[in-house]
Amino acid sequence: MTAPTAILTPRPGATAVPDASSGTPPPAGVIPPQPTSDLPRTEAVSETWHTPSLTDVWRQPLPLLNRWLSRFLLRSIYSFLRRDIVNVHGLERLKPEHDPFIVVMNHSTRLEALLLPILFSFQRRGKLVRFIADWNFALIPGLATVLRAGETILLVRKPARPAFMNVFRPLFERSGPAFDRAAEVLRSGTPVGVFPEGTTNRHPGRLLRGFDGAAKLSLETGAPILPVGIRFPGNPADQPIRDRSPMEIFIGQPLHPPQHAGAPSRDDVRTWHARIMQEIARLSGKSWDSGSTRRKHHGFE
Repeated sequence: MTAPTAILTPRPGATAVPDASSGTPPPAGVIPPQPTSDLPRTEAVSETWHTPSLTDVWRQPLPLLNRWLSRFLLRSIYSFLRRDIVNVHGLERLKPEHDPFIVVMNHSTRLEALLLPILFSFQRRGKLVRFIADWNFALIPGLATVLRAGETILLVRKPARPAFMNVFRPLFERSGPAFDRAAEVLRSGTPVGVFPEGTTNRHPGRLLRGFDGAAKLSLETGAPILPVGIRFPGNPADQPIRDRSPMEIFIGQPLHPPQHAGAPSRDDVRTWHARIMQEIARLSGKSWDSGSTRRKHHGFE
């Protein structure tokens, strides 16, 4: 990573937004998906969400998205998938006047990585949130075009599947480490999106331990975290979350990183990561434990 460079000046002594439910997370063995009504009232009082009609999708101005191909792809995909979102709370927190920030969320289905960047761009008049994604997706014809249109930051960490595709890996590594590029994006005033679990996790009640890249990025740049919880109200509480399960999205209050002198220590990063994951757990109705696995839960692949 590059040397710490503040892009925002946190309030003196600023820490994560306190919340009554942000104490010790439930034990890892407990699976208590919370009903929507249990969320704090502050999460429910926001701009009203209406599923856009096809006319809305194709007529809504997107003045901050300049390329016609990007606008066309965004509108086309959103036309097909828009009904997979049944409700969104806290939309006003996505507005461009709050830029830059790091949006983080739980990751239960493959569809979220496609649909949420599009939803966010629509709500921001076309201004993108640049998500970090596995470079393997850029090897898939068609999807690679969508990733380019969204100016996705590719993370080159896992080997390619199938293995012979690794011959293309050096082409993707030329751009440099993904989180270094994400820091540059934040310094330019553009938000970044991260799925800290690092893979899809279909368990209905538990988050994976996750990776702390977003926490470190926040501490090193001073960018606030915008936590998002995705719930699946129609999915049985004892069954893996299915693809195309209707989703309800809760956008929480921004969390401002604590101030520190010099580069953050490993303890600083771990503590901030835990705070972030606890807030995602609260918003998504899942539990999180620092000792939980980073791998997909057995039986919920």
